[in-house]
Amino acid sequence: MTSTRTLVVLSHHRPDSRTAHVADLVAERLRAAEHEIDVLDLRAEGFDPRMTVEDEPDWTNRDKAYSMQVQRHMERVLAADLLVVVFPIYWQSTPALLKGWIDRVWNYGFAYGRSAPRLAGKRVLWLGLAGATAEDPIVAPMVDLLEAQLSEGIAYYCGFAKSAVAVLPDAEDQPQSVDDLGNLIVGEAPTGEELAAQRRVFDRRVLTAVDEFAT
Repeated sequence: MTSTRTLVVLSHHRPDSRTAHVADLVAERLRAAEHEIDVLDLRAEGFDPRMTVEDEPDWTNRDKAYSMQVQRHMERVLAADLLVVVFPIYWQSTPALLKGWIDRVWNYGFAYGRSAPRLAGKRVLWLGLAGATAEDPIVAPMVDLLEAQLSEGIAYYCGFAKSAVAVLPDAEDQPQSVDDLGNLIVGEAPTGEELAAQRRVFDRRVLTAVDEFAT
């Protein structure tokens, strides 16, 4: 039986971030489930999110040869059955690093623009880390907005068989909320066993989201 090939994409500028921890957790979980894992750390691998002339789409040539860096990334996406993309949520959207990766790699002629999509049948789970608490009313519309951007506006357009967004609130140790005047209120982080317990709860949310999608 052929194992599922999974590409875990990490978009964060710090290797010691909670986002990087989640990517490691996801890779470990799926590796234990006998997935063949490829971890793509965009910052560590030096990916430049800025568009270049070499990678600009040519609407008259869907077989354009893009830069060697982009072609290598395309090969890794093409080789995967499942993608899990892990990122912090900035302004209810993705970081520039991840957006630039999509712009350059999920390009015309590769990810879209063909009657028989090359990415057809693949699945993608978008894991977004949010500083807001689980009780914050902004979480629900955040999910809707990211679903519209990522699942409907990108994955569906590129022929993916399944796409889902899992927003992971409470990604910060310090609780965050916004008062009636729009001021950001940052509370005190717990310490000791209380902090460890809070992090275990967060990790369980991550694993639940991955298990439910990947099964």
